[in-house]
Amino acid sequence: MSTAEIPKVKKHTRLEDAQAVILGTLIIALGVNLFTHAGLLTGGSAGLAFLIQYSTSLTFGQAFFLINIPFYLLAVIHFGWEFTIKTFLAVFCLSVFSDVTPMLVTFDQVNPIYASVAGGFLMGVGFLMLFRHNASLGGLNILARYLSEKYGISMGKFQMIIDCMIVLLSVFVVDYTLIIISFVGAIALNMIIAVNHKPGRYMGNV
Repeated sequence: MSTAEIPKVKKHTRLEDAQAVILGTLIIALGVNLFTHAGLLTGGSAGLAFLIQYSTSLTFGQAFFLINIPFYLLAVIHFGWEFTIKTFLAVFCLSVFSDVTPMLVTFDQVNPIYASVAGGFLMGVGFLMLFRHNASLGGLNILARYLSEKYGISMGKFQMIIDCMIVLLSVFVVDYTLIIISFVGAIALNMIIAVNHKPGRYMGNV
């Protein structure tokens, strides 16, 4: 195929970006609800929000929103206003959806291992939707994207290491058996990202 025959890659429209932010955070909120019901943890900013939720009177959504505030400056400096605004909206949506979802979806009983795997996969798919529309959920996602674009470091592998470290720190808050199961969720989440999001592979947002 000649250069002239290669189709131009079109930017996502605002409507496509909006649906990705809404659907992506809805999917992540469902995964968060599974984790919360089973008393599990994950890594990154979400993991810190879980720790705060389990040890204070704040909800996951409230803690998650507060944690991400300092990272917006870093996002503006390295990725510009468009990425920062999308990320702010994604964080806001997840904060709202994660608090509303338990009012709409309840579980009588959820096996922790199933919650870990299914919840991890759901959150991984939601993250992938956000990444492919030039958005994130702030926090360590911003650092992971910077390292991926600057040095070619896999976002999934980097976040998997950080996530496992954060889960280890939860030993004083969560039962050790749930921590072990939470590792499975962290691996499931980041496996989706590591396999499906690699530098230069996806050109839908350029």
